[in-house]
Amino acid sequence: MLLLLAIIYLAFISLGLPDSLLGSSWPIMRSDLNASLEFAGVISIVVSAGTVVSSLLSTRVTHRFGTGKVVAFSVLMTAIALFGFSLSLNPWLLVLLAVPLGLGAGAVDAALNNFVAINYKAKHMNYLHSFWGVGATAGPLIMALYLSQQQGWREGYATISYIQFALVAVLLLALPLWKRAISESLAAGGEQPAPISNRNAVKIKGVKLQLLTFFCYCSLEAGTGLWAASYLISQQQVSAANAAFWTAMYFLGITLGRFICGFVSERIAEDKLVRAGVLSILVGVVLLLIPGGAMLAKVGLMLIGFGCAPIYPNTIHLTPQRFGKHASQAIIGLSMAFAYVGTTLMPPFIGLLAASSSFVVLPIALLAFSALMLFSTERLKHWPQAQQNN
Repeated sequence: MLLLLAIIYLAFISLGLPDSLLGSSWPIMRSDLNASLEFAGVISIVVSAGTVVSSLLSTRVTHRFGTGKVVAFSVLMTAIALFGFSLSLNPWLLVLLAVPLGLGAGAVDAALNNFVAINYKAKHMNYLHSFWGVGATAGPLIMALYLSQQQGWREGYATISYIQFALVAVLLLALPLWKRAISESLAAGGEQPAPISNRNAVKIKGVKLQLLTFFCYCSLEAGTGLWAASYLISQQQVSAANAAFWTAMYFLGITLGRFICGFVSERIAEDKLVRAGVLSILVGVVLLLIPGGAMLAKVGLMLIGFGCAPIYPNTIHLTPQRFGKHASQAIIGLSMAFAYVGTTLMPPFIGLLAASSSFVVLPIALLAFSALMLFSTERLKHWPQAQQNN
C-alpha cells in the first residue's frame, strides 16, 4: 500500500495548491476583471459553503462510489474550476466556478482523511497534512512566476489546473490500488462496516466535543494567519515587512511541526501530542498579550504555529479508535464541516471586533479558542470506544 500512500500524498498536495491562490492573485485579478477588493470575500464564502456541503455528504457519497472514485472525480472538479478561472472575463463567473471548487475540495478532504485514519499509522496522517502545507506554499509561488506578465494570473491558474488534470490521470490509473487495499484489509481480518448517518453520528457521546475542537482549532488557525501581521504592526509597532515575515514563520511552524510529529508519533501517544500542542498555543497567546514585547510576540507566534501542528491530524487519526470505524466517515465529515465553518466565520468576526476597538482582541479571541480546545481535547480522551464498536 506504499504506492497508494504516495498517491494520497500527491492528492493532498493538490488539495493545498488552490487554497491560497485567490489571496495572492486577487489584487491583479480584480483590476483586470473590474471587480471590487471585497468581492474576493464573496468567492471565498461560496468556496467554503461548497466544502461544508460536500463534507456533510461525504459519508453517503464515499459509501456509494468508493474513496478512489470520489477522490478522482473531486480533483477533476477542482481542475475544471481552476481552468475556468483562467478563462473568466466576468467576476460573477468566478462565483459560479467557486461551487465545484469548494465541492471538490471538501470531498477530497473528508474521504482521504477517513481512509488514512483507518488504514495507516499516525505518522502518515501527520505527514499527509504536511504535504497539504507544501501545496498551499507552492500555489502562490507558481502564481508569483506569472504575475509579472500581462494578465499573468490567467496562466498561473491554467498551470495549476494542468497539474490537477495530470493528477486526475494518475488517480484514474490508480483505481485498482484502492480496490486492492480494501481487499487486503478484509483479508487481514478487517471489515467494511455500513456507515451511519450524520444525525446518528452527532448523537454518539463525545462527538460534540470533537466538533467543538475542530471549530475552535480552525477558527484559531485561520484567525491567526489572517490577522497576526496586523496585530504585530498595530500593537507591537513592528514594521510591515517584519510582520509579514513572522506571519510566514507561523505557517512554516505548522508545516515543520507536522513533519516532526510524524517522526515522533510512534514514540509519543497521539493524545499527548495534542495536549502538548494546545499548551504550546496557550503559552504563545500569553506571550502575544504582553504589551511592548515585540520579540516575545514573535516567539509567541512561532509557538502558536508549532502548537497547531499536531491537533488537526492526530484528532482525525484518533477518530476510528474513539468512536469506531462504522462511524468514522460521518464524524470526520462533520468535523471537516465544522472546521470550514470556523475558518469562514471567525476571522471576519475578529476583524469586525478589531475595527470597533483594537487588535488587542486578537490574542483575547485566541485565548478563548485555545481554552475551549484544552477543555474539549482533555474530555475527548475519555472516549476510546472502538473496542465496543468493531
